[in-house]
Amino acid sequence: MGFLFGSFSILRGGAGPRGVLPTLSQYMLGSAATFSFFLAIGSVIRNDGELPPHLAAARMQLASPIMRSRAEGWSSMRQQWATEQQKRSSQ
Repeated sequence: MGFLFGSFSILRGGAGPRGVLPTLSQYMLGSAATFSFFLAIGSVIRNDGELPPHLAAARMQLASPIMRSRAEGWSSMRQQWATEQQKRSSQ
C-alpha cells in the first residue's frame, strides 16, 4: 500500500527536494509501521483472554502430576473413571 500511495503522491505532487527513492521509501516505511502497529494491537486483544477449554485440558495433561493439588488429581481421576464407565456401558 505504501508503494501505491507513495507513487501516486510522487506523480501528483513531485518527488520533493530529496528525490524519488527517499520519498517513496518514506511512504512505504510509514505504511508498514502503521500496519504493524494495528497488527500488534489486534494480536494483544486476541490473546488477552484465558486459554480455550481444549488448550487448558491439554495443558493439564502435559503438566507434571507433582505440581497438581490432591483435589485436582482426585477430580481428574473421577472424570476419567466416569468416562470409562460410560464407554463400557454403551458397548
